Amino acid sequence: MEYVQLGRTGTRVSRFCLGTMNIRAPEDEEAWGQIVGEALDGGINFIDTANVYGRGISETVLGSILAANGRRDEVVLATKAVANMGEGQNDHGASRYHLTRSVEASLKRLQTDRIDLFYLHIVDLTTPMDEILETLDVLVKQGKLLYVGTSKWPSALIMEGIALSQARGLPRFVAEQPPYHILDRSIENELAWMCLRQGIGLCTWGPLAYGLLSGKYRRGEQPYEGGRFASHGPDSTRFTQAALDVVEELIPLAEARGVSLAEWTHAWMLTRPFLTAAIIGPRTIEHLRSTMKALEIELTEEELARVDELVPPGKFVSDFYDGNVYARLRKAIMDPDSVRRQ
Repeated sequence: MEYVQLGRTGTRVSRFCLGTMNIRAPEDEEAWGQIVGEALDGGINFIDTANVYGRGISETVLGSILAANGRRDEVVLATKAVANMGEGQNDHGASRYHLTRSVEASLKRLQTDRIDLFYLHIVDLTTPMDEILETLDVLVKQGKLLYVGTSKWPSALIMEGIALSQARGLPRFVAEQPPYHILDRSIENELAWMCLRQGIGLCTWGPLAYGLLSGKYRRGEQPYEGGRFASHGPDSTRFTQAALDVVEELIPLAEARGVSLAEWTHAWMLTRPFLTAAIIGPRTIEHLRSTMKALEIELTEEELARVDELVPPGKFVSDFYDGNVYARLRKAIMDPDSVRRQ
């Protein structure tokens, strides 16, 4: 396993981060206890969750696992808040009221005394930046948060936060969590180099594009029942013909190496020098073991060049980044509260 600095901090994290969004029920604890244990044994020291995953279920199960195995202090533990956690007017957002309550609730569910990396999960345009950062400042000084970051924020708003933190001596964002994979390389246009210049770690999610890059979806075939794209029609901006065409071209590259497309894709993620960590999302222990095989794959310049031919740097054939960042902000022009209610 390779380790890198988390942004401009002194903390080092593994290039793979274990994402736990797929913890969906209390009954998942036994299976996920094995996944977490093997991930730690394999060198992963970075785990990601969020309060909104299962409305607290992911945090609760993960907290129980780490308490039971006694390995909490081996982990850089990340969680998030801002997204909708209830029907009340203040059950979402980045207000002092909601963030303070969210952090206290996450600490209890995770059975820990601090959150190592706390992300603002989505943009909240209704709360002033000074209120957000002043709230985070209090929580950092209380020792409840060590580092703070953003998720699905545009570059301009991240820079607004950095400018205020520098001017007022408030906590500085050290990480951003956007979607990124072969089928959507949009962050290479602006976000990636902004993060490099500002010392912000890029901890990206969705390396397999919701399964498109696992080979489960093929050109000319209907999305399988129960999959993420089962309800996507011909107007889908993610399940596109162009994306399926790229997948058909990538599969022979993986087959030539005798590995799965998912393993090959994860290996490609590790070649990105601007990437701090790729958040992997196994559903089973077999998925985790397959992903870890990517650590042994070294792609050639020819293979990397072929990807660039299929999806040039900065381009996309399946819309994850714009849909998660700018499309939400375009909607918020008319209804600023709409983003944080999601």
